Amino acid sequence: MITREEIANVLDQPVYDGDGNKIGDAKHVFFDDMTGRPEWVSVKTGMIGSSESFVPVRDAAMVQDHLEVPYGKDQVKGAPSVEVDAGGHLSESEEHRLYDYYGINFDSVLSEAERTDDGRWAAGPGTAGAAGAAGLAGTEQAGTARGTTGRQDARDRADMTDENAMTRSEEQMHIGVERREAGRATLRKYVVTEDVQQTVPVTHEEVRVVREPITDANRDEALAGPEISEAEHEVTLYAERPVVETETVPVERVRMTTEEHTENETVRGQVRKERIEAETESFTEDDEMRRGRE
Repeated sequence: MITREEIANVLDQPVYDGDGNKIGDAKHVFFDDMTGRPEWVSVKTGMIGSSESFVPVRDAAMVQDHLEVPYGKDQVKGAPSVEVDAGGHLSESEEHRLYDYYGINFDSVLSEAERTDDGRWAAGPGTAGAAGAAGLAGTEQAGTARGTTGRQDARDRADMTDENAMTRSEEQMHIGVERREAGRATLRKYVVTEDVQQTVPVTHEEVRVVREPITDANRDEALAGPEISEAEHEVTLYAERPVVETETVPVERVRMTTEEHTENETVRGQVRKERIEAETESFTEDDEMRRGRE
């Protein structure tokens, strides 16, 4: 269990479960009016603290810079929503509902306080007494019903020694950001076929008959054969045709990178503030005379 001296180290600090999962941030500590000991802590949960859950601190402990509670994250977030009255107190029925949810015997909680000889309430074994709504340190007198749990805001409100002064508190809004998945980009390669046209020169052979007259230069070759005969001569003709071949060559490298762009986004919320006003009452001469006679 945390002590009163540890309250300043608890408020606005992270709250983790036993498995190391962050539940939220501690916002308020509630004290038992009979014993004056911390009894509950309210934890802001959700994306930006949109909901508040109550967790018992009887078995909680400060671990380095955070509060650790023996309850799972889902269990805390699923705790029943309870109402706090205008005086910052939980009713007995609301407390009973929370104790039942966390599996804590309500009667055993009652037996943890007994009255000492000087009329104060102190922790210790005993039975459930008829205690009134005691103060934070248990200095009020006994009444007719079990005390409720008093609320502590961001500062620890000890008993006031100056009756002419009171503490004014207000809530502050703390905005955070969380990183979440917003989309995905995929780099995909696929094959397409394109028609390519290119003009190339091709050649072919054709037969052309050349007639030459008999001259002194070719006379011997012309008269080398028989005078009259039949003969034939064959010539092979050649032609070119286009031949297409493909070759795979690398042309570029493509990769993906990410860039961060910062934008300003307005977040609106509500915070509560306390106001303190002084009321004065004037007395007439008749009132003064009446007061003097009394």
